[in-house]
Formats: sequence, structure tokens, C-alpha cells
Amino acid sequence: ALSISQERERDRVRERKKEREKEQERERERDRDRECKKDRAREREKKRAREREREKGSKRERKREIARRRREGERGRKREVQRGRKGKREGENERE
Repeated sequence: ALSISQERERDRVRERKKEREKEQERERERDRDRECKKDRAREREKKRAREREREKGSKRERKREIARRRREGERGRKREVQRGRKGKREGENERE
């Protein structure tokens, strides 16, 4: 047989306990969200790094290709076109 004031006190204690548990749950939820966010950022960064690495590889390939052409004496399309134009100009000059 508890007095009314004792019962009220017990109810208040119970309420505070519930509130504390709710707050802890919210805190855990925030922590989980934060971790998730960090994981996603880490994944993005990894993806970017892989992309950069791939890009670097393709750049290396292009350079290697250019070096090979130079060794084998091939001319690029652009150069050939320019040379053709120059040739025409020189031809025109001779006619004058």
C-alpha cells in the first residue's frame, strides 16, 4: 500500500527512464546515420580514385601510342592535312 505521493514519484521515475531510453535510441540512430554517411563518402572516394587511376592508364596509353608513331615515322592526320595546305600555298606562290 503506497501513498499517493509515492505512486506519483514512481510514475515520474518510470517516465524519466522511458525518456532516457528514447534519447539513447535517437543518439544510436544519429550515430548509425553518421557511420552510413562516412561509408558512402569512403565508397565515393574509392570510386573516384579508381576512375583517376583508369584515366591515368589511358593517358599513359595515348602517350605510348604517340611515341610509337614517332618511332615508326607515322604522321598524324592533322599534320598531313596541314602539310597539304602548306603545299597548296607554296604552289599558288609559284604561279604568281
